[in-house]
Amino acid sequence: MTLLRLTGHIAGFGSTAGARMVVGRWTMSPWGRFADVMVAHPDGHRLLLAPDAGVAELVASAYTFDDVHIVPVIVAADPGQRVWRLTAGPLDATITIGGRTPLGRILRAAPAGHRSGRLFAAAVDPVARLLLPGVRTSGSAGPGWHEWYAATDQHAIVAARSVWGDDDLGGLADVSPPVGFGFGSTPRAPSVTALTSHIRTPDGAADGSGRGPAGP
Repeated sequence: MTLLRLTGHIAGFGSTAGARMVVGRWTMSPWGRFADVMVAHPDGHRLLLAPDAGVAELVASAYTFDDVHIVPVIVAADPGQRVWRLTAGPLDATITIGGRTPLGRILRAAPAGHRSGRLFAAAVDPVARLLLPGVRTSGSAGPGWHEWYAATDQHAIVAARSVWGDDDLGGLADVSPPVGFGFGSTPRAPSVTALTSHIRTPDGAADGSGRGPAGP
């Protein structure tokens, strides 16, 4: 088995036009810094925007998409880390991050040593599903695969504006209906979560081999 660790942030938000987006901004990983975007269009079409073939292979092995596009993906933040500007192929978005959520306050108060283990993630999973319908902290993408999240903080997204090519996707909306990329969704209320994602894969499966330097 191979254990991969990716540390960074996941932002989930919807648009008033009905699109839902999940942005991964990874600052530490076996392959350095990179970002990726999962998009669920209003008609249910699921799309992955990945910066290179290695990231596309890894993410598409763990989640389900109708199409995968390899495009430059850049997430640039202001000095206070409160405004993200995202460009990913046809997608342009500006995301404004607000205060810490109640869940974020709980996460910050929890002992750090208890937040990263697989058993803790499995124990928290039924609670997360009860309090945040659709959210999972532990699950499987298929035989030999297992993923769990060690969340350390969460902030609300208070504004967003996004454009897909020539189409204005509108302003901020809830993530509704839930995205259907994998074993869980992001919270319905738009938010950005700081976390480490642990992915246990069969040896040699989607390990990013051959991936060159990439990312913002």
